[in-house]
Amino acid sequence: MAEKLGRPTGYNQEIAHEICEIIANTSKGLKKLSAENEHWPDSTTIRRWIQANEEFCRQYARAKLLQADYMAEEILEISDDGSNDFMADKDGNQRLDGEHVQRSRLRVDTRKWLAAKLAPKIYGDKQETNHGVADGSLMKKLIDKL
Repeated sequence: MAEKLGRPTGYNQEIAHEICEIIANTSKGLKKLSAENEHWPDSTTIRRWIQANEEFCRQYARAKLLQADYMAEEILEISDDGSNDFMADKDGNQRLDGEHVQRSRLRVDTRKWLAAKLAPKIYGDKQETNHGVADGSLMKKLIDKL
C-alpha cells in the first residue's frame, strides 16, 4: 500500500510542542508559520487541535503571551534601528528615507496593537474605572451630605 502524503491531521504532541515553542519566539502568525513548516498541519487543523485538546489550548495560550513579550522586544529593536533611515541621493547627499521611516512606524504600531490584544493586562491601555471622578472624592462628598 502506498504511503499517504500530505500534512498531518491527527494530534501529535511533538508537533504541538514545536508549534508553541516557535510561536513564543516569533511575531509571525499561525497561518504563515504553518505554510513555512510543511511537516505541520495547516493552520485550520491546528486551530481544531486548540479547540479539541485542553492541554494544547493552555500551551498555545502561554505561547501567545510569550509572543506578546517577543513583539515588545521587537518594538524596541525596530525603534532603535536608524540604520536605513537615510539614503544618499544622486548627488551623494544624505536624505531622510520617509518610506522606510513610515514602514518602521507601521511595524511598531502593528506589534503594539497585537501585543495589547494578546496580553491586555500587560500591554493594553490602562482602563479608567472611576468615570472621571478622581479618587472617588465626588462620591464621598455626596455621601457626606446625606
